Amino acid sequence: MKFVIKLFPEITIKSKPVRQRLVKRLRQNVSVVLKREFEGVKVQGFWDKVEVVAPDETAADVAETLQRIPGIANILRVQVYRIEDMDNGFDDILAHTKSALGDSLTDKSFVVRIKRAGLHNFTSHELERYVGGGLLQHTNAKAVDLHHPDVTVKLEVRDKDLYIIEERYEGLGGYPMGTQEPVLSLISGGFDSTVSSYLTMKRGLKTHFCFFNLGGSAHEIGVKQVSLYLWEKYGISHRVKFVSVPFEAVVAEILKSVHHSHMGVVLKRLMLRAATQVANDMGIQALVTGESVAQVSSQTLTNLSVIDDVTNILVLRPLITMDKLDIIKVSTKIGTEDFAKNMPEYCGVISDRPTTCAKMERVLEEEEQFDFSVLEQAISDRVTVKIDQVMRSQKTIAEVDVTSVPTVDDVIIDIRHPDEREKSPLELTNNTIKTIAFYELLSKLDQLDGSQSYLLYCEHGTMSQLHASHLKSLGYEKMGVYQP
Repeated sequence: MKFVIKLFPEITIKSKPVRQRLVKRLRQNVSVVLKREFEGVKVQGFWDKVEVVAPDETAADVAETLQRIPGIANILRVQVYRIEDMDNGFDDILAHTKSALGDSLTDKSFVVRIKRAGLHNFTSHELERYVGGGLLQHTNAKAVDLHHPDVTVKLEVRDKDLYIIEERYEGLGGYPMGTQEPVLSLISGGFDSTVSSYLTMKRGLKTHFCFFNLGGSAHEIGVKQVSLYLWEKYGISHRVKFVSVPFEAVVAEILKSVHHSHMGVVLKRLMLRAATQVANDMGIQALVTGESVAQVSSQTLTNLSVIDDVTNILVLRPLITMDKLDIIKVSTKIGTEDFAKNMPEYCGVISDRPTTCAKMERVLEEEEQFDFSVLEQAISDRVTVKIDQVMRSQKTIAEVDVTSVPTVDDVIIDIRHPDEREKSPLELTNNTIKTIAFYELLSKLDQLDGSQSYLLYCEHGTMSQLHASHLKSLGYEKMGVYQP
């Protein structure tokens, strides 16, 4: 099966050397991503497109994967035929089109649309009329309808090649990953920070993740999970890092030394200070946040200006004018909604009547009371890991038993993402199987019996061991892992 990848329109208007660089990077990214998941895939780059040849049995999965790679406008699943004498090849074009699409026209109205490139002695309109008339005469089509057809037959003629388009898939758009400078995204795991991270990845920005742990291992686990998900889904062609900065002591110092009305603004300034240091050490030129104008008290224009004053690095805010409902819609589309809804947030700083119009002089006065050695220690104690190792780096809380052969009394909890479960259902003869996605475990503890023996299951076992150890520390002593 062949796929033709159409370039994001902004790529096609670039100068020749820039366009060549972007297309080369896109071809490399497509090759890296597909060859991680599929065998027998061939990728070839051209001036105006990228072509992929894949085994027929993997075509649907290949198409779905291509839709998640930045830089692609759309993907065409095609049949390709070489016609040496294209100027006299109308009958051959009709025959190939009838063979490929004729059955789909039965009892339906249709129209033929053709794009043509190259030197030919006929026009696209002339070929459309010939093929349309032939299909009407030699198939069971109902009629030709130029305005409101049931089916649009799409063909492309490029020099001596005929492309019959069987299906069209929408791409992600944006630029190929790695063609723009890297950024550091401040991620909390909620709707805003996950969507803003996705938008920078879509734009071709190699997006690293920075998490400020205000307290609570459950929150850190959740943020690592959603960061890993985003990378695997939209940025897997490039390795990135996950940075965790312990901010519990910083929060404690804020509570002790900063007036309650300015706690939120000071906390954001301290985060930007720390993130700036992290970015500088990593050679990164910009930070990314999920802030939107006036969504909360610290996000008024006045407060954002005061917050940004603390750093000389560029701060990108992809969501700055988006409404919350629109952000949630994007979150649903990209698959992070369930993560965000079930994220065990920890809020260590809750201001009483927070200021919406902070004055720089007052903020500086409040910060004079703050012990900045606490912030410096937090930055020094940060932990940086490669994103694909982020869950393995999580410190477990309790040892858990791993078994490949469950007893009859064991209840298996399949904690995989619903998409994974659908692709590869878990089937056991002698055991009850419950399905609770890993991001819902903590919110559905009331469904678990403390006296029951449970075994968590996921594809590789890493996520299962992490959650089993955490649940065991919460009092579920009969919690283990099923790893076939």
